[in-house]
Amino acid sequence: MLQFITHPSDSMTIIDEIRSVVAGGCGWVQLRMKDASPEEIIAVAKEAKKICKEADCILIIDDYPDIAKELELDGVHLGKNDMSPTEARELLGEEYIIGATANTFDDIEALRHLDIDYIGLGPYRFTATKQRLSPVLGIDGYRRIMQQMKDASINIPVVAIGGITYDDIPSLMDSGVRGIAVSGSLINADNTTAETQKMITLLEEIIQKKLQ
Repeated sequence: MLQFITHPSDSMTIIDEIRSVVAGGCGWVQLRMKDASPEEIIAVAKEAKKICKEADCILIIDDYPDIAKELELDGVHLGKNDMSPTEARELLGEEYIIGATANTFDDIEALRHLDIDYIGLGPYRFTATKQRLSPVLGIDGYRRIMQQMKDASINIPVVAIGGITYDDIPSLMDSGVRGIAVSGSLINADNTTAETQKMITLLEEIIQKKLQ
């Protein structure tokens, strides 16, 4: 699974980013607008919803469960300093997707009994799209944490995030994560749509091999 996370860019608007990745076959978009007002976010989210609905693409919003509910988006991603997943679930109900951020195995243990659908684990490496970055994990960090989850019988799907490029995908997927979240590597590509298609094709090939 490839999840695209929006980020302000000099080359494209947020809506242009979403159009480009959806045209490339991306089936999951996270609308992340850290420095925007709720009013600005709602305006973009309404347009993004139209684009994603036409393409049968999941659209979740970063930080704002109330906007997810108001606009009937697919769900919300919550950082460690946002509303708790428990409060968000009470607000949204069972039909909404809720993702939560983790940087360590201890974070994952704290999330294991909460009603969440996936964990965004990172960062893989340094990324300029995130302020106050937690210590990078690298591939060894992912392997270690995924093994710790296996040993502890924690089965929540994990999505790797943080400065990930096309060449990182095979080793990350081999570590046991269920998907990849990307931002800059698609936004800054020469052709965002083509790079999206390329990443999805690689992920599909990896998943197919695992099923054989």
